[in-house]
Amino acid sequence: MFFYILVEGSSDVPGVRKILKRCFGLKEKRDFRIHPHQGKGQLPKDPFAPPNRRHRGLLCQLPAKLRAFASWKRACVVVLLDADREDCRELKQSLVVMYESLDYKPACVLFRIAVEEIESWWIADPAAVKAAYPLAHVHRLEAIPPDSVVGAWEELSMALGRDPERSRREKKVWAKRIAPHVALKPAKSPSLRAFVEGMARLIRECR
Repeated sequence: MFFYILVEGSSDVPGVRKILKRCFGLKEKRDFRIHPHQGKGQLPKDPFAPPNRRHRGLLCQLPAKLRAFASWKRACVVVLLDADREDCRELKQSLVVMYESLDYKPACVLFRIAVEEIESWWIADPAAVKAAYPLAHVHRLEAIPPDSVVGAWEELSMALGRDPERSRREKKVWAKRIAPHVALKPAKSPSLRAFVEGMARLIRECR
């Protein structure tokens, strides 16, 4: 089985790559490939319509991509989204309803949602942040319950002594440095734990 991991943007790639390698020993290009998009977007009203080329968000392209993957043998599509301010259960249900409505679709699909966003995975593990950034003010992170909707990347930015208004482009660097230290078995973020457990189940089923 080959895993195609669909994520919202390039800043998600380093963290997801490191988690797949550390936790499961998977190798990029041999076992998986990560496809970043230009943001989250919205599901199209008609999942059978051709995708709008101007709308490059993950959700905008998702129905068309799932239909395309239907003909790929041994392909498993993993969709990882940020919940942002949405109810994660409602968001996941909308994905399931869309998937089930498709006539052509891959048999193996996993939907996972980072609550609130992928930076929530990092701030849920202050020890990992401290290991990557010894001067980080992790006391402010220790007071945040895992997966709280608090503006995760902004909280991480401030813990690292950065100005959130100017540091958005650093998110990829943060992920690259923090992900190697994040606890995975079990993960401290419930949504990261769900991602890891979902991948573990798929890998077992593929053996």
